[in-house]
Amino acid sequence: MAKRKSLHIKGMEHGAPIPNGVVIGNMIFSSALSGKDAKTGVLSPDPDEQAEAMFRNLRLFMESAGGTPDNIAYMKVYLKEEKLRDSVNKAWLKMFPDEHDRPARHATKVELRGDNLFQIEVIAVL
Repeated sequence: MAKRKSLHIKGMEHGAPIPNGVVIGNMIFSSALSGKDAKTGVLSPDPDEQAEAMFRNLRLFMESAGGTPDNIAYMKVYLKEEKLRDSVNKAWLKMFPDEHDRPARHATKVELRGDNLFQIEVIAVL
């Protein structure tokens, strides 16, 4: 049985007693990753800036897990409003510019806490 390693990333802590994600065997599973800037602690009200910060946090998360965004197999996107999909797509295209080399993805509209406009979760393979 593979041992689970919890990931706790400075600046990306959750309010709840949960890790940012786990590595178990060669698999990586994230908890919800937000667009709160891990360096400044700021959650921008601007959707494009919040999306950029969320994808920077994703890169930081993947590096902390021992991988890169290239290891991501699946991403789930939670949107506060359907119209926010455009901001996520801009950041998505910067991280994954090759249409033949992108993770699978699903987006859905949900209630999000506070000023979070969106959150993501990923599954990755090392």
